Amino acid sequence: MLQLETESLSHRMSETTNTAVMVIGGAEDKVHGRLILSTFFSRAGGTDARIAIVPSASREPSVIGERYTTIFEEMGAKAIEVLDVRDRDHAEDEDWLQFVDDCTGVFLTGGDQLRLCGLLVDTPLMERIRQRAQLGEITLAGTSAGAAVMGHHMIAGGGSGESPNRSLVDLTAGLNIIPDIIVDQHFHNRNRMARLMSAIASYPDRLGIGIDEDTCALFEANNTFQALGKGTITVIDAKDVSHTNQPDAGTSDPLSIHNLRVHILCHGDRYDYDRRLILSQRSHDGEHSRMRD
Repeated sequence: MLQLETESLSHRMSETTNTAVMVIGGAEDKVHGRLILSTFFSRAGGTDARIAIVPSASREPSVIGERYTTIFEEMGAKAIEVLDVRDRDHAEDEDWLQFVDDCTGVFLTGGDQLRLCGLLVDTPLMERIRQRAQLGEITLAGTSAGAAVMGHHMIAGGGSGESPNRSLVDLTAGLNIIPDIIVDQHFHNRNRMARLMSAIASYPDRLGIGIDEDTCALFEANNTFQALGKGTITVIDAKDVSHTNQPDAGTSDPLSIHNLRVHILCHGDRYDYDRRLILSQRSHDGEHSRMRD
C-alpha cells in the first residue's frame, strides 16, 4: 500500500493501456458535444464499458446518479452501477466491491468534497478504486468536488477576489489518487487564482492545477497530462521559488512569492508533470513545437 502512495502515478499505470485519470473542472457539457464525457466513455471501454458512478459528494445522490446513468446509457455502456454511498459502512458492500473489481471506469460526481472524503477515505471501496486507477486498470474521472479530492492535499474551501494570503484557502487531506497535485476547479469562472497560489505557498513541492469549467486535465501513463475542453488549465509551479514570506506571514497578511512559474494550457496542450515542462505549444501557423523551459 505504501508503495502505491509514494511512487509517481506514471510508474504505476501500464504503458500499454489507454486508461487515464480525468480531472474535470466542473460543469462539463452533458447535452451537446459531450466531449469530456465521451472521452471518459471511450477511455473506459466504449460499448464494452462497465461504469461505476459515485454520487456521494452530492446532497441529491439519487438525482445526480440517475442523470449520469442516462448519459452513459445513451452512449451505449455495457453495464452501469450507481454506488450510492451514504454511510461509511456502505463502502464495504460486497456487491459494490465486486463491481469495482470488474468495472472499466469510475466516475466521481460533483458536490461537496468534504462530504465525499468523509464517506470514502480509507474505506475498502475507495482503496480498490485508487489502486486500480493507479495501476492503469480503469479510467477514473472526477468532476468539480470529484476533481478536488484527487491530490494528497485538498482544497476544502476558501475565498476569492483577494490577494494571496493564508486565510484565503482551507486545506485538508484528499483521496491521494495523484499525490503530487493540488487541484482547484471552476477556476477562472470563480476567480480562484489567488486561492490556488495561497495553497501552493503552503506546499511548494506540489503542483497547482486550476481547471476551468467544461475543461479536463487528462493524466496518462507517460508522466504527462493534456488539456481537454473549452477552457484553460492553469499550472502553478513553485519548484524554483526563491522566496516566500508564507511561514512568517499573519493569517490575513498578503503573501510574497518570488519566481513563481505560471502556465496557461488550452485544448491539446500537454505538460510533463514529472519534469515540470511544457511539451507542446501552438505556434502561429497552427503546428505544435516542443518547448523546454
